Amino acid sequence: MSDIQYLESLLGTHPDFPKKGIVFLDVFPILRDPVAFETLITHFLHHLTAVTLPALRESTGNPKAKIDTIVGLDARGFLFGPVLALRLGAAFVPVRKVGKLPGQCFQAQYEKEYGVDTFEMQEDAISEGQNVVVVDDLIATGGSALAAQQLIEKAKGKVVQNLFVVDIEFLKGAQKLSAPSHSLIKAD
Repeated sequence: MSDIQYLESLLGTHPDFPKKGIVFLDVFPILRDPVAFETLITHFLHHLTAVTLPALRESTGNPKAKIDTIVGLDARGFLFGPVLALRLGAAFVPVRKVGKLPGQCFQAQYEKEYGVDTFEMQEDAISEGQNVVVVDDLIATGGSALAAQQLIEKAKGKVVQNLFVVDIEFLKGAQKLSAPSHSLIKAD
C-alpha cells in the first residue's frame, strides 16, 4: 500500500452530513495517527519544494523567490497551515468565517455545495507582492478557495499554489482557481 493509499484508507465518511445528500469526508482520523499526519505534511512539503518553488523561481526570474505566507481556511486548514508555515519559515494567516477576526478585514462571499457563506481576512495580514499558498482539507465546488484567493488579491498578494488533502473531482472546484491546485487524494 502506498502512502497516499494509506492516508485515503484513514478517511472517515459520514453520509447525510451536514445535510441530507452530502457524504462528508473526514480527515480527523489522519490527525489521530502521528505517522499518517507526518506523511501528509511531508507530501505537501515535498510538492512545495520540488514543484511550486522551482516554478515560482522560474516564472519570476528570481532564484531566491520564496513562499512568504501560508493561508489556512476555516477551520480544517488551520490544522495543516501552521505546521507548513513553520517548516517553510513562512507566516501563517487564517481566513475565517465572518465576525471571528478583530480589526479591519477584507470580505468575500462564496457559495458552497450546501449554502452561502462569507470569509474574512485581516487587511494587514498579507503585504503587497507576497507569495501565498492556500491550504484546506478538501476542495469540492471551489467556492471557499476562490473566496480566499479574492481576499489575498485584495491585499495585493499572489496565490502561487492551492493545497488540499482531498479533491472531489467531479465538482471541478480546482478548475475555478487561477493558481495551480494540488491534492493528495482524488475522490468521486
